[in-house]
Amino acid sequence: MNRFIRSVLILSLIGTLFVVGYTYLMLNWSYAEGERAGYVQKFSKRGWLCKTWEGELAMVSMPGTMSEKFFFSVRDEGVVNKINANMGRKVALQYEQHVGLPTACFGETEYFVKDLLVLE
Repeated sequence: MNRFIRSVLILSLIGTLFVVGYTYLMLNWSYAEGERAGYVQKFSKRGWLCKTWEGELAMVSMPGTMSEKFFFSVRDEGVVNKINANMGRKVALQYEQHVGLPTACFGETEYFVKDLLVLE
């Protein structure tokens, strides 16, 4: 019985180390990087257990056309303050795309905004 408990504990430890390592890798390796420009029309902190900052950027290519929406998440409080200070102004969001995150506690989308530039 003691050998069985030891085997279960070792397998549990290996599984936990794998999940932690995978999550760390997915958070620090970006699949893509880019920039999107438009108007932040929705930005809020939401979630049942894990509160994350989620936003919506309206991208308009030409006046009078339907806007495309870009959904994003923000983890950095400095960027949160920049977005809140520039609501309603045309901005460019610099983001990284992180695919394969195991939970929505890091953000509801796979696009994480890293910085904001105000466009004149």
